[in-house]
Amino acid sequence: DKKQIVKKSEDFSGWYTDVILKAQLADYAPVKGCMVIRPYGYALWENIQDFLDGLIKLRGVQNAYFPLFIPESYLKKEKEHVEGFSPHLAVVTIAGGEELKEKLVVRPTSETIMYEMYKKWTQSYRDLPILINQWNNVVRWEKRTYLFLRTSEFLWQEGHCAHANHEESLKTVRWALDAYISTYQDLMAIYGISGVKSNTEKFAGAVKTYSYEMLMPDGKVLQGCTSHDLGQNFSKAFDWSLQDKDGLRLFPWQNSWGFSTRSIGGLIMTHGDDQGLVLPPEIAPIQIVFIPIPGSSDNILKFIKVISDKFISVGFRVECDNKPNESVGFKYNKWELKGVPIRIEIGDKEESSKSVTVFRRDTRERMSIPMDKVVAEIDKLLKAIQADMFQRHKKFTEDNTHKTDDYETFKEIMKTKKGFIKSFWCEDSGCEVKIKQETKATTRVLPLEAKEEKGNCIYCSKPAIHRWYFAQAY
Repeated sequence: DKKQIVKKSEDFSGWYTDVILKAQLADYAPVKGCMVIRPYGYALWENIQDFLDGLIKLRGVQNAYFPLFIPESYLKKEKEHVEGFSPHLAVVTIAGGEELKEKLVVRPTSETIMYEMYKKWTQSYRDLPILINQWNNVVRWEKRTYLFLRTSEFLWQEGHCAHANHEESLKTVRWALDAYISTYQDLMAIYGISGVKSNTEKFAGAVKTYSYEMLMPDGKVLQGCTSHDLGQNFSKAFDWSLQDKDGLRLFPWQNSWGFSTRSIGGLIMTHGDDQGLVLPPEIAPIQIVFIPIPGSSDNILKFIKVISDKFISVGFRVECDNKPNESVGFKYNKWELKGVPIRIEIGDKEESSKSVTVFRRDTRERMSIPMDKVVAEIDKLLKAIQADMFQRHKKFTEDNTHKTDDYETFKEIMKTKKGFIKSFWCEDSGCEVKIKQETKATTRVLPLEAKEEKGNCIYCSKPAIHRWYFAQAY
């Protein structure tokens, strides 16, 4: 009766799509390249929002909302910015049955419209800092799309702050990166490498871009988020200046930072197995599912309710599956596909022995837990699952991080097992382009804690002082 999904080890891409569709996370929308996020998938996004929004508010950043439509002329104010986005723009030319005098761009990101407003709201340094975030949708028209990982419309948050000096702005840039690292590690149990992007890979219009890069089971890397030091690039492009303390002209220092529904794609790939999703307890919409064993006495459901109420009263997310028209095997498979961390099976045997049978989704172990200790023991077990899942992904990443100074070895790794490669690079974009053409690998990040070393560029052999992380990326 099992809902068939292809094996992760045999067809990674097919498995990924199967899991999303059959676990009812999302579906294809009528518009090519767009997706419908179904309630179970949206519950994951809500849990991400709750966690990250809490960190954002603790920082004193407030949520606001800016329009979806941006005048085309705004986008053209920052040259690098418009060049970076122009291939992906969706543009409105007709509205209300009339051709528009000025075309409107459907927001690919909100820097331009937000900064126009910031300029309007500020006169002097006393009006700084501006600390604003918005949770919204953006549109970037994609040729090749992939559920969650790359869709023409996606959901995200974008924070945009402005400060009186560079130092303060940089603190916000690094704080945002740390908030994202915490979201991935503490909520989603995903390990990664954080650092600064190369000039080629940075955000269009930024001075520096920081990101968190996560190794997926197929050996490719997913960029999980970005935090940008915008310097004064946008304030100068928008001619946005204020009076500083001494009455002189000050261009605010800015930063922007974003985290999107693409993170859910990373969650699915990182932890899933041949049976479907495997969700870390912290983010799981349902942490515990109760399955009554068919043929048990009539009071089993009452018995389950008493136990599940104990869990609910202390804040666990619980479901009881008492659908009469599904076999117990079908239910087991269904909840395994949905990745629920713990399944509790209860029948006459469990009632008479005053214990419950527990199935742990990540390791597929079964165990018996005495009824009087069930809440405390399951609480411990959920914490252990969360920690173990993170450690497993950390170990996988470390085991698949290679170090080489030989370009032939570099090429061979990228052709076969892939993963991260740490190699010296002279930081010349010419070498970067050639490496990408020849191996499909790009520079991912220079880690935050990278030490200066003496070496030679993996490609051109010129002197180099840093080992960069390279990988093929999504």
